[in-house]
Amino acid sequence: MTIVPDTPGIPDIVSAEFNADPYSAYRIMRSEAPLIWHEPMQSYIVSRYEDVQRAFKDEVFTTANYDWQLEPVHGRTILQLSGREHAVRRALVAPAFRGGELRDKFRPVIERNARELIDEFREDGSVDLVSQFATHFPINVIVDMLGLDKSDHDRFHKWYTSIIAFLGNLTQDPDVMADGLRTREEFAEYMIPIIRERRENPGDDLLSALCRAEIDGTSMSDDDIKAFCSLLLAAGGETTDKALAAMFANLLSHPDQLEAVREDRSLIPKAFAETLRYSPPVHMIMRQPSEDVVFSGGEVPAGSTVTCLIGAANRDPERYADPDSFDIFREEIDASTAFTAAAGHLAFALGRHFCVGALLAETEVEVAANMLLDAMPDARLSADYSAEEKGVFTRGPADVPVEFTPRSAVSAGV
Repeated sequence: MTIVPDTPGIPDIVSAEFNADPYSAYRIMRSEAPLIWHEPMQSYIVSRYEDVQRAFKDEVFTTANYDWQLEPVHGRTILQLSGREHAVRRALVAPAFRGGELRDKFRPVIERNARELIDEFREDGSVDLVSQFATHFPINVIVDMLGLDKSDHDRFHKWYTSIIAFLGNLTQDPDVMADGLRTREEFAEYMIPIIRERRENPGDDLLSALCRAEIDGTSMSDDDIKAFCSLLLAAGGETTDKALAAMFANLLSHPDQLEAVREDRSLIPKAFAETLRYSPPVHMIMRQPSEDVVFSGGEVPAGSTVTCLIGAANRDPERYADPDSFDIFREEIDASTAFTAAAGHLAFALGRHFCVGALLAETEVEVAANMLLDAMPDARLSADYSAEEKGVFTRGPADVPVEFTPRSAVSAGV
């Protein structure tokens, strides 16, 4: 058993110093300490692209860690399954997130929700894209897709915030743990009656489709559906929220690239893909090997928790040229595969547990970006803007204050 000591010069992953600037720590980790044993987390930490990629793709790495990391707040989810059980469950939920269903049924839902939020500020000349758009947009979309009541948005947002805090509770704060467990009970009390009613009176929504879905006599129980909806709200809300805000923060900080995207909207997927590499919304995912494995920095015993630093791997100079620069034209990122299991970046993980909602996220960002660029023809960061990111487990801009000339004023020649 290899025990790797904490390395001098690298701030503790749970410290305020690390939170303020993880990227400086990532550089030292990759070059000097590619394998670290973190005693408080009881986890090995890997940071190089080749090691994180292997942990996502090699079948020796399991998601058994989700039994304690996810199940207490979500219930048993698809992420914990393996083999045929995982394949069948994924086949039950995946159709709603594929091209045809997504384009025909849910793209209008995405467009409507983007338009409604933009209508609230399109004539104001200024907006914080985090608090006034990104925080609300993906949750509103998912709630609409499931056929739930959008007036309950604040409850959904509270729940997913609590769940994400639980998942990222690296210091095991008891109050965060208690809030997460309380959220599981509250969400179940809300969702189970709706699921049962939807079984009796199905509609044309995603929740009804989940209730009807069946493969070889296998269908989803009420608890299965509730757990999937909980996972969808947390993962689909938090990640798209932060990715969308980060993409605009990155583009607005690089006006030449913003202008290129404004003039050629086919570049939006490239801008999104590069954002997922450069500033991913999820910075770490855990795995558990079923047998002893050797990484760049040493051996990890079977049954250990391995924390895979996506934020570090996605800036590995062994994989990407000039990795600390945001460049939507970089050759290593292929937008045609960036939202599939063949993606070059690691933001959606890889292999059999590749994010089932990747195409949904791509569609949401494409729709939102087009509408925002149309509504804000000369968008620019506020003069007093000071870039700040927040979060360790998940990470994104604290705010993105934008000033613009409303389209109506442009048309009137004001």
